[in-house]
Amino acid sequence: MSLDALPARDIATTRMVLATDLDGTFLGGSEEDRQRLYRWIESNRDSVGLIFVTGRDPRFIRELCAGGVPWPEYVVGDVGTTIARLQGGEVTPLAPLEEEIAATWGDAGETVRAALDGHPGLTLQPTPFRYRISYDLDAETFDPSASDKVRDLGHDPLISDNRFFDVLPRGISKGPSLRRLVAHLGLEETRVLAAGDTLNDLSMLQCGLPAVAVGGAEPALLAEVSGLPHVHTARAIGAAGILEAIGAFGLHDIEGV
Repeated sequence: MSLDALPARDIATTRMVLATDLDGTFLGGSEEDRQRLYRWIESNRDSVGLIFVTGRDPRFIRELCAGGVPWPEYVVGDVGTTIARLQGGEVTPLAPLEEEIAATWGDAGETVRAALDGHPGLTLQPTPFRYRISYDLDAETFDPSASDKVRDLGHDPLISDNRFFDVLPRGISKGPSLRRLVAHLGLEETRVLAAGDTLNDLSMLQCGLPAVAVGGAEPALLAEVSGLPHVHTARAIGAAGILEAIGAFGLHDIEGV
């Protein structure tokens, strides 16, 4: 379905809402499994809401959806530093929900880049983010003192998949931003499924909503969520793990999918 076909609707009235990471989760698993999930979502749009919770930026999300992936009603992007509505192909930040993020970050970008310039194992990503700085991480040469530098500046470091190093406003990440959006939309928390696969999804899986660590998830993430009663550890990989969790929590009918 085209992005332009997205109706203006209140997803608080849907039977369930899927709040999902992209890489390795919603975009993970086999092509067959991804298409099973996407077809199921499209055939249940009246009763299923969709939120992307991702490290990706709005431009990537627009291009992804234009390429045929089911569109979300809302986006928690940039590792939780963007909270936005997606409609008609446009990503529109929700200013009231981003006020705290913007105030916490301030004009930190230049200071962070200067502090980490030339730091062993970090390569600055070229994408211009609003309220975060991101690096590619080389595990063999990385000096972990980068995390101390970031904390000393008053921000939070986040390493995920042993490949990425993000600098985020203190206290801001996927979980808190998703909870802020859920409260703003008046969603019933027990009907929101959070799905992820790496450490940058940890705060989302820990925030108390029904959650799934999909099959193939980063071992460090699995170690952190092991034993949490609200987190389902899926056997199925990526998109198939999402469907597995929907069935395990009884959030929606998935027979025949």
